[in-house]
Amino acid sequence: MRPSRRAVLTAAATAAASTAPTAAAAPPHRRLRTGFERLAHDGYAPLDGQKVGIVTNPTGVTRDVRHIVDVMHADTRVDLRAVFGPEHGFRGTAQAGGSEGRYDDPATGLPVYDTYLKSGRPLADIFTASGVDTVVFDIQDVGARFYTYIWTLYDCMEAAQLAGKRFVVLDRPNPVTGRAALGPVLHREFATFVGRQPIAQAHGMTVAELARLFNGEFLTQPVALETVSLSGWRRSEFYDASGLPWVPPSPNMPTPETALVYAGTCLFEGTNLSEGRGTTRPFELLGAEGVDRRWAAAANELALPGVRFREAYFAPTFSKFQGKTIGGVQVHVHDRAAFDPVRTGIALLVTAKRVWSGFAWRPDHWIDKLTGSARVRTMIDAGADTDEVVAGWQEDLATFRRMRRQYLLYR
Repeated sequence: MRPSRRAVLTAAATAAASTAPTAAAAPPHRRLRTGFERLAHDGYAPLDGQKVGIVTNPTGVTRDVRHIVDVMHADTRVDLRAVFGPEHGFRGTAQAGGSEGRYDDPATGLPVYDTYLKSGRPLADIFTASGVDTVVFDIQDVGARFYTYIWTLYDCMEAAQLAGKRFVVLDRPNPVTGRAALGPVLHREFATFVGRQPIAQAHGMTVAELARLFNGEFLTQPVALETVSLSGWRRSEFYDASGLPWVPPSPNMPTPETALVYAGTCLFEGTNLSEGRGTTRPFELLGAEGVDRRWAAAANELALPGVRFREAYFAPTFSKFQGKTIGGVQVHVHDRAAFDPVRTGIALLVTAKRVWSGFAWRPDHWIDKLTGSARVRTMIDAGADTDEVVAGWQEDLATFRRMRRQYLLYR
């Protein structure tokens, strides 16, 4: 009797499965709880009897993607009085360098105040005018010094102290892990809104840990600070281990993969090359008119850990080279545990300058503000290679790492 076609196919599939290599099954997500989840689970006890205002944006969501402002507004256990919006706004309607201004939120009727580029006494006056007793902060960070939300945190802590308000930080994971601090440390004379204080370019901390560090090291007078930490988070974990939904913290941070490279490739904002804004892969695609295959080849010759580079051509829909087809590279991370975003960013700057005669820094030396000093720019201009540039910041980085250690919440 001839076997049926189904039996033949089943036997073949079974034989193939027995000889083919198998990938490790993805482990189930442990039940990580964000600071907000723990706050709500405890009945909002730290906010009991307080008139509350919250600094947040579209990333302030629950596991089922409800915004925490909507959740808290509907809960009689919380007296929520105001919302404070950062860069890009509370509901996320503004592009880079913009905010939403002052308005009343249509969904809740709550007054929304604009904190973007406000600090010190003017921001303290906003907190006073809002009538709140406690300011809560809940925003997803991406782990890079020049991502402005951590400086919104710093400015709001300082202003809350000036206004005599309590400050509560609800923690969220660092999406690119909290394993180690990497990159140059800001020099104070280069302080701007993309770096208020001397921390490393990739700080390796959560926002609650940063709040503790800011309060202990940098604020002239510490604020009355309380942090609601994560449970179930490990410092070695990337965002996909959290089981949490990813909400883009800003328009050009669409995925956790973007965050993975951002601490290094954002440095191209300080050059005349596109950093990929206006594409579906910002900070992963880099390029300019006249750049060709030689850049990817030069970068791949360095054999940087965890990453490869592909010759790429793209046409940004806005920002640099809008509507023009340009050449460059796409950054492909194949081993994220081994990948060093800052070293990679420096290597790409060094090789771009070497293979493309049109390479130039932005005239305002924005690269100095991003790296925290003039050292990276001047070393690359002097012909330093990647290892020499990276060696230039190791002493500062070691000092920061020692300071950072005492403020870590997760071991």
